[in-house]
Amino acid sequence: MNKEKRFQSKCILLLFMLFVAVGSYAQQKVNDEALRYQQQRMVFQQWDQNKFKPSSGFLGLNPFYWLVWGFPYPNYHKKDLRPLSATGPQTQRLALVRAMQASDDKYKLQSDTVRSTAISQIASQSGLFSDADPLWLLYYKDQFDPVLKHTRTSILAGLSPAVSAKLVSEGLYDWYAAELDRLKERIDGAHTTDMDRGARIMAYYRLLLDYRKIAGVWAIRTASAETSIRMTAQQRQLQAGHQEVTNWTPQTDVETARKVLKHIQ
Repeated sequence: MNKEKRFQSKCILLLFMLFVAVGSYAQQKVNDEALRYQQQRMVFQQWDQNKFKPSSGFLGLNPFYWLVWGFPYPNYHKKDLRPLSATGPQTQRLALVRAMQASDDKYKLQSDTVRSTAISQIASQSGLFSDADPLWLLYYKDQFDPVLKHTRTSILAGLSPAVSAKLVSEGLYDWYAAELDRLKERIDGAHTTDMDRGARIMAYYRLLLDYRKIAGVWAIRTASAETSIRMTAQQRQLQAGHQEVTNWTPQTDVETARKVLKHIQ
């Protein structure tokens, strides 16, 4: 009975030792040079023909070499197949990506230049920004102010009630007001329409000339009305015998002409 127990104990001990030995052997690190060299070649390291395992051996008599490399892949070790080699596919892809990135940067720079040019052209041609034009702010706005803001009071300002009544009764005021209204519409059109800045400035110039012509005619008409009223009053006084005839000289006409030119300018 004791012998059987000792035998069973020995068997269990042997099985346990065998299990431990097998487990320890299964956890050992495998060092396969052929596999390690192949992984190094295909990733980053140098394509070394001397590290193809198994090697050919002395005089090329190693049968394992011929079974692994010689017969199936005789030219495999002669060509560098690394993806990251100088001519590898991954290197070519990276170079292509870099070239495409450089091309994209050039296109982006060109598109930004076109965008900036387009914005500047829009700003110079759009009627929305014409109020900010320096030439309009410094000169033409003040010159066109009597046209853009004309009223009955501003038109007849500086004239006597008699002259104003005469201009209104004869229709001269209505004519001048209508001309200013038409000129205002043309100025608003040139000011708000989308056009080149040079064309807009030339339109301002032509409209300013038209305004000066109309203003000159209005100045002549007002001066004529004043002269007519004054002469009528003097004639009535002469007929009534209440005023002596003043001495006329050529200088009198010169002064009258100067007054007219002063209104025109």
